[in-house]
Amino acid sequence: MTTTMENNIIPLVTDEQKQAEETWRKSIPAQVFLNYFFAINYHIQEHDDAAGGVQHLPYFRAHQAELTEEDLQAVTKMLHASWSTEYALRATAELGDEDYLRNALHWTFPQAYHAILSGLQAFLYTAGVRSNNPSLIRREVGRLVVRNAYPRPVSFYAAGAYGDFSIHRLPLAGYKPGLHIAGKEIEAQAQIGQFLRTTRKIKAQATRLQIQANPNTAIRSQKTGKVLDKWTASHWQQITWRLGYTTIFDLLGRLRISQTSREIERFVEADIDFKLFHQSLLNIVSYLNGIHESYVAKAMGLERYEQLVAELPKHLQHSFVQERLRKQVAPAITGINPNPQMGMAA
Repeated sequence: MTTTMENNIIPLVTDEQKQAEETWRKSIPAQVFLNYFFAINYHIQEHDDAAGGVQHLPYFRAHQAELTEEDLQAVTKMLHASWSTEYALRATAELGDEDYLRNALHWTFPQAYHAILSGLQAFLYTAGVRSNNPSLIRREVGRLVVRNAYPRPVSFYAAGAYGDFSIHRLPLAGYKPGLHIAGKEIEAQAQIGQFLRTTRKIKAQATRLQIQANPNTAIRSQKTGKVLDKWTASHWQQITWRLGYTTIFDLLGRLRISQTSREIERFVEADIDFKLFHQSLLNIVSYLNGIHESYVAKAMGLERYEQLVAELPKHLQHSFVQERLRKQVAPAITGINPNPQMGMAA
């Protein structure tokens, strides 16, 4: 009788529930990553108003450059690279279902990063920074963010030594972020703040490893002369200058995940909203590319820029490039809004 009763006992947690809980647990890192990029997009949408546009920035109004024909060709090549990469990113987002988008992360992550990087390089070229060195690009764009070359929605940054980071231009960044998609500005800023801190922490730790691995730069014990294994706050402060500022571009750099890395597999296997992830990435790419294109158009002259767009390859004709020119780039330079009801180009 006892045996019969034991056999009829229904377990409190079923195998299906255990599997669902395990899937949720494994999905947390990917969900947090989605939260971060959704939060950035949410913050951009919340603060992307007429008063906060690039045209109102003193840095933008003062931006000019003397570009030779050779310079114009170099800038055009960079823009073409940016637009073609964004075109591919958009095609994936538009054509793919949930499963396709899940597996597409292998290439859409780096596509989003490189679409922005090429446009950024075109802008930097007109600002006199003509280098492919990632460290130099990162340092220069960090300075530009701090100098208010970017509109309010993306002008936030982190500074300070390891263990003593400070977040700037995100007044609500000190709040504790949750594990859910941001539904309020306070939640978005909390998640962006955490993203800035964790990214700067990773950079600081990597910089320490690099310094300590080099006998010429390693920080050593004053007593023994041996390379230090443990660091104090003062040691971290000594390398802070090497970190520069941590900006949205460092956050986007986190997208450079190798196709063969175990981390990308965690994303592919996760149970998250991949369409929302791609849409958030696409909006961020479009917003930043629109800023860089405005700077380039101002530097080369709007008429020359319009000619460049008119002569685009067939796959880019009548596309998001022309749409951004009409809605973002031209109004930033002329001050004339073609449609007061318009929103930012998606």
